[in-house]
Amino acid sequence: MDKTQWNISGWSFKACKDQEWMEAKVPGCVHTDLLANGKIPDPFYGTNEKEVQWIDKQDWEYESRFDLPEELLSLPHLELVFKGLDTYADVAVNGKPVLHADNMFRTWKADVKDVLQPKDNTVHVRFRSPVQEDLPKLERLGYDLPATNDQSDVGGLGDRKISVFARKAPYHYGWDWGPRFVTSGIWRDVYIEGWDHSRIQDVYIDQTEVTSASAKITAVIELESDLEGEALVRLSADGQTWDQKVQLSQGAQTVELPLVIDNPKLWWCRGLGEANLYEFRAELIVGGGVTAEKSVKTGLRSVRLVRDKDEAGSTFYIELNGVPVFAKGANHIPNDSFITEVTYERYRHEIASAAASNMNMLRVWGGGIYEQDAFYELCDEYGLMVWQDFMFACSMYPGDEAFLENVRLEAEENVKRLRNHPSIVLWCGNNEIDTAWSHYSENTGWGWKQQYSPELRERLWQDYEAIFHRILPEAISRHAPQADYWPSSPMIELTGDIRQHATNSSTGGDIHYWGVWHNVEPFENYNVYIGRFMSEYGFQSFPEYKSVRRYAEEHDLALESEVMLAHQKNGQGNRLIKQYMDMYMNEPKDFPSFLYMSQVLQAEAMKMAIEAHRRRKPYCMGTLYWQMNDCWPVASWAGMDYFGRWKALQYYAKRSFRDVAVSIDGTRGDELDIYVLSDVLQPLSGNLRLQVMDLKGNVLQETAESFSISANTSEKVHTWSVEQLLGGSRPQETFLLVLLEVSGQVVDSKEHYFVPAKEFAFAKANITVREEEGSEGHTLILTTDTLAKQVWISSEAEGSFSDNFFDLIPGREQRVQFYARSEGEEPFIPARPGRIEVKSMADFIVK
Repeated sequence: MDKTQWNISGWSFKACKDQEWMEAKVPGCVHTDLLANGKIPDPFYGTNEKEVQWIDKQDWEYESRFDLPEELLSLPHLELVFKGLDTYADVAVNGKPVLHADNMFRTWKADVKDVLQPKDNTVHVRFRSPVQEDLPKLERLGYDLPATNDQSDVGGLGDRKISVFARKAPYHYGWDWGPRFVTSGIWRDVYIEGWDHSRIQDVYIDQTEVTSASAKITAVIELESDLEGEALVRLSADGQTWDQKVQLSQGAQTVELPLVIDNPKLWWCRGLGEANLYEFRAELIVGGGVTAEKSVKTGLRSVRLVRDKDEAGSTFYIELNGVPVFAKGANHIPNDSFITEVTYERYRHEIASAAASNMNMLRVWGGGIYEQDAFYELCDEYGLMVWQDFMFACSMYPGDEAFLENVRLEAEENVKRLRNHPSIVLWCGNNEIDTAWSHYSENTGWGWKQQYSPELRERLWQDYEAIFHRILPEAISRHAPQADYWPSSPMIELTGDIRQHATNSSTGGDIHYWGVWHNVEPFENYNVYIGRFMSEYGFQSFPEYKSVRRYAEEHDLALESEVMLAHQKNGQGNRLIKQYMDMYMNEPKDFPSFLYMSQVLQAEAMKMAIEAHRRRKPYCMGTLYWQMNDCWPVASWAGMDYFGRWKALQYYAKRSFRDVAVSIDGTRGDELDIYVLSDVLQPLSGNLRLQVMDLKGNVLQETAESFSISANTSEKVHTWSVEQLLGGSRPQETFLLVLLEVSGQVVDSKEHYFVPAKEFAFAKANITVREEEGSEGHTLILTTDTLAKQVWISSEAEGSFSDNFFDLIPGREQRVQFYARSEGEEPFIPARPGRIEVKSMADFIVK
């Protein structure tokens, strides 16, 4: 028989110092269990974050009591398996200690065959306070380690930053978009696994050479057996079967089975083809019977990170199945401060939203977690490439032997767990540490190393190199030999000198450009600082009014209120939003208007950045804005708020990421350059139609030009003089509409305004909305009597529109569909939006 799994349930918990046991949910954590039992207020509401900081200073214990079926107890092997313990835990079974855990990111197992009994079993888990566990480590070390985002002051620890000592999700200790909730708990499944004779522990499909003609594969199958003698390993996929005779020996062994699949159905990212998946089933056959089996899914593809020298510097792009791919997407953070609150539906909503927004990549950022299996399975299914960071971010880390060994085991386990996912196209060692420390440069970095003596600097850098230049790449090399590894983001290349560290002007590697926002540089600088791959940049906004009201009362709705500041983790973030709004937009008439206008401001900034990056293709081959999602309701850089509601940015991104798009570059002032952006693999030809209009939609001037561009590129196809386009009209009352036509169909359109938004002559628009006949209420048709900018349709039902925050032009109908969130087979279902409200920018500004 193969292995069998028996889930442990019926958990209770308490503080170790207390007597009262309470019901617990596993997987879960102390915070959510305390909330469910009415012992703490909602941590996300108001200023409650600071009211629950006592939790991480205490030890907690969880316990389950259960009987076991005889058929399980009779098996010769019984193993207690914790897929995730957060973080410092001592586990006893029937009073006998069986394991001690110290890493949230590892699986923990113990042989419990001789400990279990038919009746009255007890599994007891004691979680030691991560604060009390790690404060002594800091004292013993004798000096602080940089950990910029560790909000130790919120936790009552002053400047004692201890997050670096725990192999635990860094964002639990706070970040500049997230709260400080240092959790403890059983955060992944726990069960007893029984088996006899043999079991298949792992199946890895090592894709040694994949083309459209054939896929050369080695199936690496890890066995564990009590048997000795001849056996047969059989692998099957897509109607084909491959057999290999093996000589079993007692214990663990690995079997490698080479095979070829002719004319494979390749896995493609969204926009380039189908995300085809294969299921491989491995069986161990002894004496004519199947004694063990295991199935895995993967997609067949070739992928590599291309870093070739060129005239400008060196390239940095993903090549998928021989095709250079322009990466379009965002950075992903955990969807909740309390990870076990993230349901499959919430994962699917995020991934489906990314795909619906014309993205093809998400970067799993290094301050969160190695995501749950469901996340990667959905990325596989939807054709989203994944840039996967290891879980290290914005900190320097210890270098003692125990810590390094813990990291090695963590890396090997997670690489093995995730390596079959075709969506993962790149592994990265950490977020921003190389550039923050800037070891080989005195004039760059974040000022970290200047705090240490030359001798201590060298020691810290050696510890850094041990993890990111030795342990992690070795884990990739051993367990995912076809995968590419990038030591740190951003970085130029591993040179061991000053040429290694990225700057805003790097001509190789990747760039995190934060001049806009942190340095209060103008949005226009997005057109200036463009690298080979833009892996981070961003601008903040608030959630919409009904999301804000989930954590604030009406009297809290002011930028400097205690609650608003508690839900702004970037220090001066609210002031920065207001400062940029004063630069680019009119004054909002009230706080709800400020919320809306903050979203439009963010969206306009990101549109400028995305299109600037795409126009520079193939010099630039990736644009991933910060960030896709939120872990709690907050003002942040996210395009989709904590509740999954699309902000203006998400709709703008959907338009700017279209596989075929038109882009208008007005940076030269007196001339407009029109680009056609193409991510499709065929040449394109068609027409550009330019219409200069007044605010009533009257066409003042119209012209058309043909264009023809190569496949998978960006080209400037025409230039027009602003003076000629205006033709003497007042720029404050005139705008340009550019229509991109291919095969007689309009595939994209963009508006261009000749003056900044705050100088534009906004007029109150009378917008009419009617249901499209026969659409059962889910399709709306909008018209207006005068130009309505950034039209926002808000709905009673939860969901998103096919388009929103768009400019509505007089004389032109805008057709939009509403899609409700669904827990069924499809993530978005056409539905009635319920009561709707339609407004435009003129409704929100002071007249």
